[in-house]
Amino acid sequence: MVIPFAVGASGAPLISRTMPQLFRSETLIMVVPQQVPDTYVKSTVTAKMEDRLPSISNVILSRSRLERIINDFNLYPAQRRRGIMEDVVQRLRADISVQVEGQDSFRLKYVSTDPQTAQKVAGRLASLYIEENLRDRANLADETNLFLESQLNDAKQRLIEHEKKLEAYRKQYAGQLPSQLESNLQTIRNTQAQMQSLSDSTNRIQERRLLIERQVADTHALSLDAVPAVVAAPASAPAAAPTTVAQQLEAAQAQLAALRVRYKPDHPDVRAIERVVRDLQAKADEEARRPQPAPAPAPAPVVQKVASPMELAQQKRLRELQDELEVIDHQLAVNQTEETRLKQVMSGYQAKVDVVPTRESELVELTRDYGTLQAAYMSLLAKREDSKIAANLERRQIGEQFRILDPASLPEKPYNQQQRLGMMAAGAIAGLVAGLLVVGFLEYGDSSFKRERDVVTTLSLPVLALIPAIVSERERRRTQRRIWALNAAAGIALLGSAAILALWRHGTL
Repeated sequence: MVIPFAVGASGAPLISRTMPQLFRSETLIMVVPQQVPDTYVKSTVTAKMEDRLPSISNVILSRSRLERIINDFNLYPAQRRRGIMEDVVQRLRADISVQVEGQDSFRLKYVSTDPQTAQKVAGRLASLYIEENLRDRANLADETNLFLESQLNDAKQRLIEHEKKLEAYRKQYAGQLPSQLESNLQTIRNTQAQMQSLSDSTNRIQERRLLIERQVADTHALSLDAVPAVVAAPASAPAAAPTTVAQQLEAAQAQLAALRVRYKPDHPDVRAIERVVRDLQAKADEEARRPQPAPAPAPAPVVQKVASPMELAQQKRLRELQDELEVIDHQLAVNQTEETRLKQVMSGYQAKVDVVPTRESELVELTRDYGTLQAAYMSLLAKREDSKIAANLERRQIGEQFRILDPASLPEKPYNQQQRLGMMAAGAIAGLVAGLLVVGFLEYGDSSFKRERDVVTTLSLPVLALIPAIVSERERRRTQRRIWALNAAAGIALLGSAAILALWRHGTL
């Protein structure tokens, strides 16, 4: 048992020489939050570090990146000579490991047969992670900004189209909109007030006309009682001339002056007679511009009735009353026309008021969509502005970033030392197991009886007596020499195994 054990324990260091020494360099990278508080600038990159780290690792561990590292540091020269680049890249991926530690840091490890190479490659990988994180965050911010910009343009276009629909609707139904209801009602109230004033004015004018008609009748009665004198007069003497526009204008101006004494300038009667004066003045100006006819030849003298002064005064009074009647009739006609116009105006505004509920329901449907679009546009506009600020934050590298907390270390001893010690322990255990197997095999192959119980068990016969083995002196010395030889061999094996272990421990092997 000792010899196989010693052989296994001493052979393990020799076998471990086939396992290369591997040196592992580590670097600790910490996530530093953005320098500007979130209350002022909201970052567009909201994913956690452990969620973004796999995507960054996929970029770093891509074939193009790893091939550049292999060529820069001349990694795995033997494998590159014997195999293909794809296998070498897979070997490099296997030697790189990333381990997340907490919520704001991760550890990057690289294993190599050379400690300096392990340190350099780990440092390069750490710088690549830092650069890729900055680039990734800047790209995410730019993509978010572009997306919000496109969405904002779409929302703006929809908002403009809806505003055009609202504008066309307001133009089509101008005066019928709910916002114009109060002005329409106020206009109706004003029109009703004007109609009431106009009605009162018309009533007063009609009373005035009845009064003048009675005055005309009384004047006619007095004229019939008077006896006129007949004298000869030339034919060119003026007869009772019909009322002219100038006379009507004079009568209207006299009435206007009388009304101005009694009423204020904005009184309806004053305003109505002012309109009559303006109309008559326009007619008088038009007659004045017309060419006058040539005078007719003087007719033969005729006999004409000569009136007395009282009769002339009555005729003048009749003419004045008739002129005033004509002015009143003209004013009544104007009032009638104005009343018709006011009725039409009030009817039109009343129709607009009646259709307001229908326009209100239609406008509510349009404005509901418009309010939704406007709110979406304002929200996208605010988000777009925040995204621009966040993008500038990432470009200036004052956002969240990776920072090396522990630089890549220079390994001083192989990290697989424990594996080599385990191999040695495994060799010793294997030797011990082999010795046990040899002993068991020898015991199994020995068919001699050593004890009384073996005889009884094997032959099932009773033992009558035991005869000890009679060994000669020569046989005894031979057996003693064999035992000494085996013990010496075991001792030499143990000493050799210890020497081999000592040499391995000091690095000679």
